[in-house]
Amino acid sequence: MNLASLFEQTHNLPNIPKIVQELIDTFNQEDFDMDEIANKISLDPVLTAKVLRLANSAHYGVSRSIASTADASVLLGFSTLRTLVLASGITGAMQAPEGFDRKEFWRDNFAVAAISKWMASYCKVNGETAFTCGMLHSIGELLIQLLMPSEAKKIAAAVDAGGKIAEVELAMLGYNYADVGAELASRWKFPPDIVEGIRHHASPLNPSEVDDLAALVSLAVYIHDSHKQGWGDKEILENFPLDVASAINLDTKQALEDLQQLNGIESGMDSLLEDV
Repeated sequence: MNLASLFEQTHNLPNIPKIVQELIDTFNQEDFDMDEIANKISLDPVLTAKVLRLANSAHYGVSRSIASTADASVLLGFSTLRTLVLASGITGAMQAPEGFDRKEFWRDNFAVAAISKWMASYCKVNGETAFTCGMLHSIGELLIQLLMPSEAKKIAAAVDAGGKIAEVELAMLGYNYADVGAELASRWKFPPDIVEGIRHHASPLNPSEVDDLAALVSLAVYIHDSHKQGWGDKEILENFPLDVASAINLDTKQALEDLQQLNGIESGMDSLLEDV
């Protein structure tokens, strides 16, 4: 099944809540009414409950209780509120086939998102944009699992045998999960920088002009995978993809000196997973 045919299965594609689509649209708008959007979010009780639970978690460390989406917009800032709603709405919209560990999938994506946001401060990338791109970086994998279960099993077997998932998918399908994720993000009308960040993160040095978001997410994936393998800071430093960091003028020296700041940051969105 080619990529176009995959997306012709419109009845199987995830439908995100209207307010989530409106929030995605604000990435491309210079002028919008934040209060009006906060009010619209509050009309969705399930989404609001998730957002407020997360906004009041220790991860955000606000000085007083956040009781409404309007409070969240004021105390956390609109960009952070938008990130929370997108995370809540998209995790709720994305289903998965039986046997697929959705919690583990989103835990990994949120961890990459959090690291991406942290690393954004060491280069000229917006933190909330980096978080969003990191959160969605492997959403194409979930879509392949959902729409192509038999192919997904063959891919998983090849990966278990030692193959790299992006390369295996490219060989078997003619495209990979990053291509699928970028197409989905484009159809959801995410801005081009997020779409291209998703598309190129698996091979960030391949485009003629290196994509900053793609490279940043690629580095975040490397750090998260290193942590999952139990590597300490010394091993992470020894194997760090300096060529990728250099391509986006990341302040590598300072970032690597500050690695200990990442302790606990990867679990900041776990309260969202209670409903997954």
